[in-house]
Amino acid sequence: MSDFLFGIFMTSRYVTLSHKPIFRFSALSLMLLQAQYLFANENNIQAAVMPTIKIEAMSELDPIKSYIDYDQASVTRNGLKKKDIPQTIDTIDVQKYKIYGANDLSVMLQGTPGVSTSYDMRGDGINLRGFNADTGDIYRDGVRESGQVRRSTANIERIEILKGPASVLYGRSSGGGVINMVSKFANFDSKSSVGLYTGSYDNYGTTADLNQVLTDNLAVRLTGEYGESNSFRSGIENKIEMLSPSFTYKNDDGLTWTMQYTYDKLHRVPDRGPSFSALPQGTSIKTGFAQEGDYVNDVLQVARSDLNYEFAPKWNFHWAVSYREAQQNFDHFYLGGLCTTENTVISNAGSCKGHVGEISQIYYWQQTNNKTTSNTFDIRGEFDTGALKHNVLVGADWTYEQREPLLANQNKNGSAIYGYVNPLTGERSSSRGTGDLKIRTHNYNQNEAYGLFVQDLISFNDYFKIMLGGRYDYFQSETTNRLKASDALDYHRSIDGESFSPNVGFIWQPIESQSFYASYSKSFAPFGGRVSVNVVSGDSKLNAFDAKPQYNEQYEVGVKSDWLNDRLNTQLSIYDIRKNNIRYQPDPLNKPEEWVVGGQHQSKGIEFSFIGRALDNLFVRGGYSYMDTEISKDNKAANVGKVLNNTPRHTGNLFIRYLPVEKIYGEIGATYVGDAKIYSNGNLDNTPIDFQGFTRLDAAIGYSADPWNVTLAVNNLTNKDYWRSESMPGTPRNVLVRLNYQF
Repeated sequence: MSDFLFGIFMTSRYVTLSHKPIFRFSALSLMLLQAQYLFANENNIQAAVMPTIKIEAMSELDPIKSYIDYDQASVTRNGLKKKDIPQTIDTIDVQKYKIYGANDLSVMLQGTPGVSTSYDMRGDGINLRGFNADTGDIYRDGVRESGQVRRSTANIERIEILKGPASVLYGRSSGGGVINMVSKFANFDSKSSVGLYTGSYDNYGTTADLNQVLTDNLAVRLTGEYGESNSFRSGIENKIEMLSPSFTYKNDDGLTWTMQYTYDKLHRVPDRGPSFSALPQGTSIKTGFAQEGDYVNDVLQVARSDLNYEFAPKWNFHWAVSYREAQQNFDHFYLGGLCTTENTVISNAGSCKGHVGEISQIYYWQQTNNKTTSNTFDIRGEFDTGALKHNVLVGADWTYEQREPLLANQNKNGSAIYGYVNPLTGERSSSRGTGDLKIRTHNYNQNEAYGLFVQDLISFNDYFKIMLGGRYDYFQSETTNRLKASDALDYHRSIDGESFSPNVGFIWQPIESQSFYASYSKSFAPFGGRVSVNVVSGDSKLNAFDAKPQYNEQYEVGVKSDWLNDRLNTQLSIYDIRKNNIRYQPDPLNKPEEWVVGGQHQSKGIEFSFIGRALDNLFVRGGYSYMDTEISKDNKAANVGKVLNNTPRHTGNLFIRYLPVEKIYGEIGATYVGDAKIYSNGNLDNTPIDFQGFTRLDAAIGYSADPWNVTLAVNNLTNKDYWRSESMPGTPRNVLVRLNYQF
């Protein structure tokens, strides 16, 4: 805690579309045809039945809250409506997943167009438009969630996804997009609630969300959750502890100030079994692979200050300071492979002699501390130059990140530690002792980045607009091997660089309900986004890090539409992303210090999403995406044409909520994830295995009569057997009951 408080103190001191058949049409022609149809039918649109709703002020327990779209998204930083942003933006209300007991970000995003997920014991396991988001594209309230950590979503209001490169706004990125989690904080509209939940596999917990207006100028809020659960997998368990107080002050002069602290602890007996391809026939999906004494502890602490000041009409100053400390400590066995013979060799695992038919597991112990200090400000406003209207955003960012991982997989005397599990009987054994371990890695990493950015939405009239933006970044990274003497060859490494990221977009709004756009955007990732986690080694090939930054370029066209007099919202987009100067490890298991610069990866696709009121008492939300990925250029000719790792061609979801009367509602939903290719350790040099997709049905019923709300949800309604990732089966049918009291 002392380090955490010190961090807060220090913060205050610094202040072609493919030739394939799916793309054999003209996007522009499609848009023009739709526009022609709209003009012809504009007068025939039915009158609205649903009143205008400020969704931010809606009760969290309102049956329709998760079926109404948000007009704006804070991920854009500019306060503009989503229709004025020439990129795809998805906003997901977390409440729609809470009734099913979902807490992991990856589970909540399953089936979302353009998003592919997997089970990752240490992180989130999320890809956006074919590119990994875990290495630096997940944010909380606009601040990067750096470092390896899982967290609760108990105090998250909504999840925003800005698709495609976003370096103009956020700096370094893998290029598939940005995920921003918006916290619940003190305000002058929200009600308070307390709740209980219980369900299958000894799942139970309690929640509290207390928002209180003290005066006309001051509001306080406290959100919290405590929960425990087992698993359908033997020996697996989880415990959540989360507490987040906040206060908000506002005055009549246009100033609003929010302070928030979040403590988030997640304790797990981990479930990180081998790939399904390594398991013998007859292995039950209920078999867990944790050894006695396995654990993972994630502790996240965040303190942030957020100041907004409207210093002139239509002009706003925003200043945010944040200090974040994330710790992930674990001691566990994981993955491994099947001992088919006495002579089978499994990398980094124990000998198979005497263990035929068993899984030989890999062992690791880790203590990691990640500290991030972030200081950002921006000014946005409106002004005119002649007939042109400008919505301008100007800002600067400074981020300082520290990461200190300690890793060990051997006893103090250098002997290896092994674990074995019989996948058919569940019997297990290990050589884990209770003595000290031999530390193999103790690195200290520092990353510092400065960014200056400007963005301008230029309106020529009510119909035609252009968005222009650019950002300059300077970055520096240092890695020190604290196991070495200061004069050793592999003691220290320092690298710096700079980058410029542009974007440009064209927006045509022939009528208020339709917004057509086309855009180009670019992102960068210095050193492939990997230098801060690498072992410092004299054998490292520094050329891979000294090369030009890894970068993505995206071309996108689309249309954002309102139908039925704003009752139903849709998005349609077509995109083409190309990732260049890719860093990768040719042999990550045997030569983890060796990195090279590869060729180009490409992702192109179509996305469609919708949300709103289809009939007076029928609400819908969902979407579909087609994603075509491949290695377009590579140092190894055999790799060209391969599909990227874990990028299903088809994904989608559809949820329907029906309200026969005002107080009762029922919901049925389907989540679809298509087939994909999975590469061992994510290495595209390997031969992939086929991953069979799945369709899962979920259903819920609810009763809401102020001040009480109760829901009964059934996950995996048909009890379908499926795998959500190559190392984790899907959960069998299970139920969750939630009871909430609102006041």
